[in-house]
Amino acid sequence: MIRYPGRLHEAVEDWLATRGGSVREATRTIASRYKAGGSSSGLDPTAYVTTRLPATYAVNAGVMAEVALALPDFAPVSLRDVGAGPGTASWAAVAQWQSLQSIEQVETSAEFATLAQALNAESGLGPLETAKLQRSNLRDTFTTSAELTIASYVFAELPEGEASALARHLWQQTEKLLILIEPGTPRGFARILAARRKLLADGAHVAGPCTHDLSCPMAGGNWCHFKVRVQRTRDHMHAKAATVPFEDEPYSWLAVSRAPVAHQRARIIAPVKASKAGLDMEVCADGTLHRHHVASRDKSTYKAFRKASWGDTIAWKAKT
Repeated sequence: MIRYPGRLHEAVEDWLATRGGSVREATRTIASRYKAGGSSSGLDPTAYVTTRLPATYAVNAGVMAEVALALPDFAPVSLRDVGAGPGTASWAAVAQWQSLQSIEQVETSAEFATLAQALNAESGLGPLETAKLQRSNLRDTFTTSAELTIASYVFAELPEGEASALARHLWQQTEKLLILIEPGTPRGFARILAARRKLLADGAHVAGPCTHDLSCPMAGGNWCHFKVRVQRTRDHMHAKAATVPFEDEPYSWLAVSRAPVAHQRARIIAPVKASKAGLDMEVCADGTLHRHHVASRDKSTYKAFRKASWGDTIAWKAKT
C-alpha cells in the first residue's frame, strides 16, 4: 500500500473524509481521459485524489529513485513543481532528497491550488510547510531559477512541438536537473521524445531512463515506457468498481542534467522473460537496442541477474 511521507497520508484521508457523495462518474471520466493520454485539467479533485494520486505518487517516487541512482551526488536545495496538482511530485522529491529547503509549486487550477496549500500545511515536512504556491501559466517566465524542476503529467494533450518548446522553456529556468513524466502511451512517449531531441540540441545530458546521449533507437511503433504496480485502497476499488486489488500504471519519463552523466549501465526496457534456458532481456545501451541472454547454467551470472526486472539498469560494457 502506498504511504505518503510525513503526515501527508493522514492529511489526505482527513481531506477525503470531508468530501461526500459518489465519485464513480468522475472516476470514469478520469479513466477514459488518461487511457487516451490526456491530462488532469478540469477533473474532479476528490475523484483524482481517490483514484489517481496513489499511482502518480508511485510513479514520481520511482522515477526520482532512479535519478538518485544515476546521480548519487545530486542534492538539490530548490525545487519548482510545475503543474503541481495537489503537490504529488513535491512529496516524492522531499522523500527522496532531504537536502531540499525551498519549494515553489505552480498550478493553474484554483481547486488543486487550494488543496495543495491545505495538504502542505498538514504535511509535517518543513520544505512543504513553507512552500510557495504560484497561480501561473506554465509558459510564464519565473522570476527565479530552481536547481530541480519537475513537470509531472503536465504536457498531456499538447502537440509534440508545443511540448518540446515548453520543455525548453522550463530547461532555460533550471540550474541543474529537469524531470519530465508523461503517461506511458505512444502519444505520451512521443512528447517525451520530442522534448529529448530539443533538450539534447540545447546541450543537456540525459540522466535517465536512457543510459546515453545518442539518438533514441525506438522505432517501428515501439515506445519506451515502464510500469509500476499500485495496491488499491477500498475506496479506490469502490470508485472504479474494481475486482482486482491492484493496478499497473504505465509511464514514460526523461531526466536531463546540466552536467555530463557517466553511464556504464544498460536499461531493461521490457518485461524479462524467464525460461529453463535462462533469462532474456531487451535492453537499451550505447544508443542501440540489444537482446541480452543470461544462461541458467552460468550460475554466478544468473544469480546476479535473477531479480532484474523491467525498468532496472544492469551492468554493461560498451561493445566495440
